[in-house]
Amino acid sequence: MAARRDGKGIGRAGTQAMIDHVSIAVTHIPRARAFYDRVLAPLGLACTAGDETSCAGYGPEGDAPFFWLALQDGPVSRTHVAFTAATQAEVQDFHLAALASGARDHGPPGLRPAYGPDYYAAFVLDPDGHNIEAVCRTPSDLS
Repeated sequence: MAARRDGKGIGRAGTQAMIDHVSIAVTHIPRARAFYDRVLAPLGLACTAGDETSCAGYGPEGDAPFFWLALQDGPVSRTHVAFTAATQAEVQDFHLAALASGARDHGPPGLRPAYGPDYYAAFVLDPDGHNIEAVCRTPSDLS
């Protein structure tokens, strides 16, 4: 199933979202925004709210943000966030954009049969060490 991109939550298509939004702590908003602006673009997400110093909110253009960055002084706890990709190509584009933006590889694009027969994902560590994933759960669309 594809992710909802209609501003009605972050649940799977045809379901009601159970989570309204997620926020992760970062140590430098401009650096985090530069990273997430590039990394989330292949997934159809953009910074739609926030400011230059304390927070940034991401979602589809014209919709309420559901993924937030919040400034925190000092160490941040590590978080895992998985974004839904509509296609396996989007997973690959996410991974390439992340590596080009300074992320550390934490699992290249590929099938993860332990998570499900069509679970295709890539993992990176962002500048603050958060484990960020893009996942597509549809059968292969790559040849």
